[in-house]
Amino acid sequence: MASMALRRLSSLRPLSSSSSRHYMWTKQLNAPLEEVDPEIADIIELEKARQWKGLELIPSENFTSLSVMQAVGSVMTNKYSEGYPGARYYGGNEYIDMAETLCQKRALETFKLDPAKWGVNVQSLSGSPANFQVYTALLKPHERIMALDLPHGGHLSHGYQTDTKKISAVSIFFETMPYRLDESTGYIDYDQVKVNDQFSFRIETLAGKECSALQAKIDSCGASAYARLYDYARIRKVCDKQKAILLADMAHISGLVAAGVIPSPFEYADVVTTTTHKSLRGPRGAMIFFRKGLKEINKKGQEVMYDYEDKINQAVFPGLQGGPHNHTITALAVALKQAMTPEYIAYQKQVLSNCSKFAETLLEKGYDLVSGGTENHLVLVNLRDKGIDGSRVEKVLEAVHIAANKNTVPGDVSAMVPGGIRMGTPALTSRGFTEEDFVKVAEFFDAAVKLALKIKADTNGTKLKDFVASMNSETHQSALSRLRLEVEEYAKQFPTIGVVALAVEL
Repeated sequence: MASMALRRLSSLRPLSSSSSRHYMWTKQLNAPLEEVDPEIADIIELEKARQWKGLELIPSENFTSLSVMQAVGSVMTNKYSEGYPGARYYGGNEYIDMAETLCQKRALETFKLDPAKWGVNVQSLSGSPANFQVYTALLKPHERIMALDLPHGGHLSHGYQTDTKKISAVSIFFETMPYRLDESTGYIDYDQVKVNDQFSFRIETLAGKECSALQAKIDSCGASAYARLYDYARIRKVCDKQKAILLADMAHISGLVAAGVIPSPFEYADVVTTTTHKSLRGPRGAMIFFRKGLKEINKKGQEVMYDYEDKINQAVFPGLQGGPHNHTITALAVALKQAMTPEYIAYQKQVLSNCSKFAETLLEKGYDLVSGGTENHLVLVNLRDKGIDGSRVEKVLEAVHIAANKNTVPGDVSAMVPGGIRMGTPALTSRGFTEEDFVKVAEFFDAAVKLALKIKADTNGTKLKDFVASMNSETHQSALSRLRLEVEEYAKQFPTIGVVALAVEL
């Protein structure tokens, strides 16, 4: 079918310039970007060069494939298609329906799900909207959500508030009860959940009658800065006692789950959400998986069915979104096809192996890792025993062309000046980095931290802007420039991903 369509398109001839139907604006509409908008074209080329010459260590980032980017930049972006396949509010969606249906099919196949027992919505625009759509679909306003606390590695989309302010909109519309890490180990404390500064209850107690007023309706498994694996079976038991819904947010780890290199949440969860652009290595979007079919046989011998499908689809559209991004859904279908290949499984195994070696090397160099290591794609470095914070180290890393991010660690009191740095291996593994390359990356990181400590010692003032001023002084610029050159020369040895050619050399 596709090849026939290509033959038909290739047989079309452009209208001649003398044709009365060849209006003057069509020439501009078919002109290349560098001709229409050279400023934006230059910015894109600069970003290409930055990605090529730098070390991308942010664990939520990746380099998606050329074929995925071709689909994102395709004519699928032109079509409005409010509704779902076979039930659209606009005409002309025959091929959009085909792409979305194929994307759904591949999503279930990628995660080895029975279509009689699982469904998936691929229209959600990103991870935070996907989580909010699940909450609005399955909860009433002000019902309770239990999730990992943001300062201990959780995510804003699971709710976050302080004693004086509701930071996340999830906490405005719903009540959130955080569980936390055991600060002595860095592992999730499954035995205890902190409700607020006055009350702490064991999770098993929360499931009991004496605390029925505090019971959560949704228990969320998911993190943005947790280097260990979730014990889904244990939280499933808690949910069964509470008659709560288990939501697994696998945004960070979905690529690892797809490849089967870490445990899957699907055996235990009722609903699973994920972004598509992190370890999964697709376009920037999200998916919501939900159980369907028979749930149980009740005490009266009657069949009870899952009722998530219609509620979640309704929450996505028309509840919280309008037209889906068809170019993203099409590109996601491409990424999911790639995720079912032997090469992809080998890639995800390498992600884990690289991260393990990275953690091992950092530990050998005397760095404190939250939880003492890693079992997934990321490491969380606690810098407080070094006498410096994540904000200052992040500034130095950026100056030497290493992209990482400051992050809270257990015991922090400020998210603006946190004690940690979060780093991951998916992006550089996509470029072909192996274990020994991550030994070198750890050496670059160590050199950057030592520079940050020296700059801090020479800084007059205690504010971050004082540190940046000292960093930009002539005293420190030569050392920063030398390290940056080393980083760039090393990074340039590896191929770009998704980029045919670079138009600039900086």
